Amino acid sequence: MTAKKRVIFCDFDGTITLSDNIVAIMKHFDPAGYKPIMEDTVSQKITLREGVGAMFALLPSSMKDEIVSYVLGRAGIRDGFREFLDYAKEENIDFYVTSGGMDFFIDPLLEPFGIPSDHIFCNSADFSGERIEILWPHPCQDPCHNGCGMCKTTVMRRFPEDEYERILIGDSLTDFEGAKIADLVYSRSILTDKCAELGVKHVPFETFFDIIEDMKKKQRQGVL
Repeated sequence: MTAKKRVIFCDFDGTITLSDNIVAIMKHFDPAGYKPIMEDTVSQKITLREGVGAMFALLPSSMKDEIVSYVLGRAGIRDGFREFLDYAKEENIDFYVTSGGMDFFIDPLLEPFGIPSDHIFCNSADFSGERIEILWPHPCQDPCHNGCGMCKTTVMRRFPEDEYERILIGDSLTDFEGAKIADLVYSRSILTDKCAELGVKHVPFETFFDIIEDMKKKQRQGVL
């Protein structure tokens, strides 16, 4: 029997970065009316796609440079990320970024790490109109109908479970559907709580060094 090929799906906001950039943008620029939309999104009264699209539509496109400058100036990268990419490359493990964030801040933040553009799945933003319009190039496909915006399970299903060992790294509710179909989950924050609550096997982490250590240990034990 041929061993399955390992593949990693890694969240961006709050996982690769130290905090959630969409939340930070809204809190900092404080557009009138964003708070009830944020509350409805977090409580899942509306879909992530509806909520994020509505919040960014409150911001004028003319603020693009200011918003980008703010994110680049505050979004720290989690310790061990570069070393983790090196480890994945050495082990011949495909690495994909799967993010509900936007290309206008993800691309410049990831540029120093040399991740191929076709290995980054995220949403896009159109600044050509008066207000910012979020575009959704990776929408939900059957069997997912959650209105994810950037549907992580749809991306993961491109890698069939009989051929791939799917490893998910994430921190929030947006990662949970993916966690349910992953073979191995590395979790932080709300994702850890949710996995524990619903019995999804997971390994909590704080830095990417923790993940490297755990993956090496699992290899030695022959379980990865």
